[in-house]
Amino acid sequence: MKQLLNLDTWPRKDHFQFFGHFEEPFFGVCAEVDVTVAYEQAKATNSSFFLWYLHKSLVAANEVTPFRYRIVDDAVWVYDDVHASPTINRPDGTFGFAYMDYYKDFNEFALHSTRETERVRNSTGLVPAVSGENVIHYSSMPWINFTSVSHARSFSFKDSCPKIAFGKMTAKHGRKVMPVSVHVNHALMDGYHVGQFLEIFQEQLDRQ
Repeated sequence: MKQLLNLDTWPRKDHFQFFGHFEEPFFGVCAEVDVTVAYEQAKATNSSFFLWYLHKSLVAANEVTPFRYRIVDDAVWVYDDVHASPTINRPDGTFGFAYMDYYKDFNEFALHSTRETERVRNSTGLVPAVSGENVIHYSSMPWINFTSVSHARSFSFKDSCPKIAFGKMTAKHGRKVMPVSVHVNHALMDGYHVGQFLEIFQEQLDRQ
């Protein structure tokens, strides 16, 4: 479900109209999150670490309202929920696109997402997942401890979906850390909202 945002009562109306005319309205930040507890919890429950932190990020994204905003025909729609459209690596070195519904319960999310992961891993070619506007585009690069990320973009395609990338987990001062990159449409949100997302994401990762 979705609702139309009333631009006339939205405090960011001027920001939306200003950044909405940019050829490249996206901005991005990279941060480091502590995944020590998350990694231990995933292993203790015999869960996929990837699905574990992916789910935690979806929880955070759904809690920060602007991450559920999407631009359609110059209007802003607010979705009740946003889901995941991640890239899934295959044994042959290629990747495919997946679509994973968001469930608040991790076990239910993992059940459906594991099936989708296997489907993509056993497929060939590059066929985009069937999904709507209410998704977040995810990438995972577990081989790279990156400090910045850029994304391939088609500027003729009007896109307002956030893009989140995860990097390589490394050891730091006795803890496990991982880089995360967040790219969002500046017409819909600011650095403040990305900061909210990262704060809630870290809180979710620390949950036991």
